[in-house]
Amino acid sequence: MKRALELDGYVVDLFTRGDDVLEAASVNPYDVLLLDIGLPRLSGIDVLKTLRGEGNAVPVIIITAFDRTQHRVAGLDAGADDYVVKPVDLEELAARIRSQLRRTDRRQADSLSVGDVTLDFTGHVALLAGEPVAITAKEYRVLALLMRRARRFVSKADLEGELYDQDHWVESNTVEVAISALRRKFGRDFIRTARGLGYMVGGSQT
Repeated sequence: MKRALELDGYVVDLFTRGDDVLEAASVNPYDVLLLDIGLPRLSGIDVLKTLRGEGNAVPVIIITAFDRTQHRVAGLDAGADDYVVKPVDLEELAARIRSQLRRTDRRQADSLSVGDVTLDFTGHVALLAGEPVAITAKEYRVLALLMRRARRFVSKADLEGELYDQDHWVESNTVEVAISALRRKFGRDFIRTARGLGYMVGGSQT
């Protein structure tokens, strides 16, 4: 599942113990949490209850082999946003993740447009004035976060979080290289930079 999600453009942190999930989710601003109920050390339900008790509103999709109604009710009542029973259909899971991201972003469609640039999250296709533009996987991840947070500055640290999971070292200039490539492809003024704030698409100067 981790590999399939990575091939779908996501950066994935994988933890096999509930206490590790809780620690990571408490300090990292994840877009979506896929949570198994049957985790050792701390159950998925306990992880979820603790996160919600701390005010953490990260979208949570429970993925579990427990398929009885009482389990579904317990998971949803604990604060889960969705519930998927194993075996998991990866295409369906991808759609459910996109649904949670749409809800977080408060948008209706699986695409976003800023100026002449459109990004299709389902097909991972970028368009400039209606024409497709070839971008790399890293450029897509940077562009996707900037588009989702259009008209707000996105810090370099947040962009690095879109490029690397916890098992990989961050290369110091990766974000700058991706930003430079995106400006070449979509126009120099498409992405603004502000010292100490980060990068932004949209807004009055684009």
